[in-house]
Amino acid sequence: MTDAKNIKVCDHHKDKRRKIFRRIFAGILIFLLIVLVTILIIWAILRPSKPAFILQDVTVYAFNASVPNFLTSNFQVTLSSRNPNDKIGIYYDRLDAYVSYQNQQITYRTSIPPSYQGHDEVDVWSPFVYGTNVPVAPFNFVTLSQDQSNGNVLVIIKIDGRVRWKVGAFISGRYHIYVRCPAFITFGPRSNGIVVGENAVKYQLVQRCTVSV
Repeated sequence: MTDAKNIKVCDHHKDKRRKIFRRIFAGILIFLLIVLVTILIIWAILRPSKPAFILQDVTVYAFNASVPNFLTSNFQVTLSSRNPNDKIGIYYDRLDAYVSYQNQQITYRTSIPPSYQGHDEVDVWSPFVYGTNVPVAPFNFVTLSQDQSNGNVLVIIKIDGRVRWKVGAFISGRYHIYVRCPAFITFGPRSNGIVVGENAVKYQLVQRCTVSV
């Protein structure tokens, strides 16, 4: 009888502990659910807008396609980014700038230092992007040579990276950001650039970029 009573007492304590654990677990779940719903409501009300990028100018120091299917180029690009949100900050955790032609990357990637952009703030970056003897697909090289002979080459200044949003004390997870800025580079008699140094030509563009997040 004593053993049976002890077993019943133990089972009773086990059941009691299970109920306590279940209540604690349910309380944690409810708390997390409330926090998540609150964040989603705040997020929906604030509706973060994508940053606005503008390609201000491009300075060309080198653009040499004399070797078949290879390109050597050196650009300095000036880009500005504005945070259009009144109550949301933006962390730029990683940004890489490079240049492409006909959807083919023609320079190496240049990293832009991480930064934080407050409400309605504007940041300006002027990275150098370059490539030495970068292979170009034969069909793209033919088009590139023709465009250069015609005096007008369209390249795309690209920025890829990751951003986070800051709402009060809440910081979101990382989101991919893709920035695309078209730039017309003119050569020869048709050039509208300004000579700023030996073999360096600056093009004032003030071109709005497309941004995807």
